[in-house]
Amino acid sequence: MVNKQKNSIEYFDSIAPLRQKKRKLNSYYWKDITQYCNYFAHDDFNVLEIGCGTGELLHKIKGKRKVGIDFSPKMIDVAKGQFPDIEFHIMSAEDIGLDEKFDMIILSNIIGYLDDVQEVFNQLKKVCHINTKIIVTYYNFLWEPLLKFGEKIGLKTRTPLLNWLSEKDINNLLYLSGFSVYRNTKRMLIPVYIPVFSYLFNKYLSKLPFIRLLNINFYTFAKPSHLTEKTSFEDKYSVTVVIPARNESGNIENAIKRMPKLGKSTEIIFIEGNSTDDTWEKIKEIKEQYSATHIIKTGQQKGIGKADAVRMGYDMATGDILMILDADLTVPPEDLQKFYDAIASGQGDFINGCRLVYPMEKEAMRSLNLMGNKFFSLSFSWLLEQQFKDTLCGTKVLFRKDYLRLVSNRTYFGDFDPFGDFDLIFGAHKLNLKIVEIPIRYRERTYGSTNISRFKHGLILLRMCAFASRKIKFI
Repeated sequence: MVNKQKNSIEYFDSIAPLRQKKRKLNSYYWKDITQYCNYFAHDDFNVLEIGCGTGELLHKIKGKRKVGIDFSPKMIDVAKGQFPDIEFHIMSAEDIGLDEKFDMIILSNIIGYLDDVQEVFNQLKKVCHINTKIIVTYYNFLWEPLLKFGEKIGLKTRTPLLNWLSEKDINNLLYLSGFSVYRNTKRMLIPVYIPVFSYLFNKYLSKLPFIRLLNINFYTFAKPSHLTEKTSFEDKYSVTVVIPARNESGNIENAIKRMPKLGKSTEIIFIEGNSTDDTWEKIKEIKEQYSATHIIKTGQQKGIGKADAVRMGYDMATGDILMILDADLTVPPEDLQKFYDAIASGQGDFINGCRLVYPMEKEAMRSLNLMGNKFFSLSFSWLLEQQFKDTLCGTKVLFRKDYLRLVSNRTYFGDFDPFGDFDLIFGAHKLNLKIVEIPIRYRERTYGSTNISRFKHGLILLRMCAFASRKIKFI
């Protein structure tokens, strides 16, 4: 093994001077990998690239601190010469000697050259916190004959590949090493630039079912698996529950009575919005009545719509974890404990309620609403490449620090969503958050009537899906 590694170092040292020239020759191919990884990066991330080579990808990735490691001294020399503002280290991926944690770790097209991929994944845990995101890129094994041919004619650098791993192989190795895979993506049908054809094939055709299986690159997204001991997180975070309320006077006190104690403290924020009953008066009464036992804040929105109410509540929030609970209480407040456990343990970064698993009470959801929800679920599963059953459940949970990043990224999508559900889901996808759904029993209303118009609001949601396809899928 020592001789094999020595031979590998000698080989990569020998091709280091030609690395820049070869990357420029295949710049169209490498640009797509860089842009897709960068889509999920953020300006305040600490980023680590394993097997950084001469540093071109790391140079283009957003981040406040960027570190690259490679076992080839000559590669690192070239990288330092090109990008003196980035920190590079001569270091083996099988023995990472860094004493810090990173928000994003990229392994781009290197796992084929590693002698022990599982050991490299095990090493990653040294530099991960519970919310670190791993992006692994590699070639589709179906392309092996064409890539070998490309090496023979000089289009691709001739390399001593040790292994061709499938998507399932990588997923399994990550699982064995203590990581949870939450998204697999395939991109790029034509890896060279051909005017018009490359654009049409790679931007649109390559995203379609079945055809996508032929793409040259696949991407695996993972994060460290969740903590197992509940005692390690049950009192770790403070929580804010935002309750938007319009014409929900009869539900306000029950929301307080049935609210569990969550984390180390639970802050409850009622946001009243343009009610025609006495909801606002009831909120003020309940705040005064329960002031000795509960942390309650109140506000009246100046705008309209649930999204505006939630944003107002989140602006007032002080908790580490932000939750939404609809004031109709069709999602039981008692179930919020499940949402806290899932996000605090690291099982997911964005927790979405799912009403479509358990049987519902008879009048909980009308038939057309149920059909609409199933349609949007299928659409979102395809758009986001994560399984979705219920996009429109009002109960959604994320960390406040991630919400603040989402707000700073909101200009990418624009202010398009009057409900707030899609705004949060799209934003979570753009932040590369692991989205997890928790099944809940959806209850029939005990007071009031729904504020949703099936046809008017359904058309708005259709337009938002079309908008999202341009901003998420066809990029």
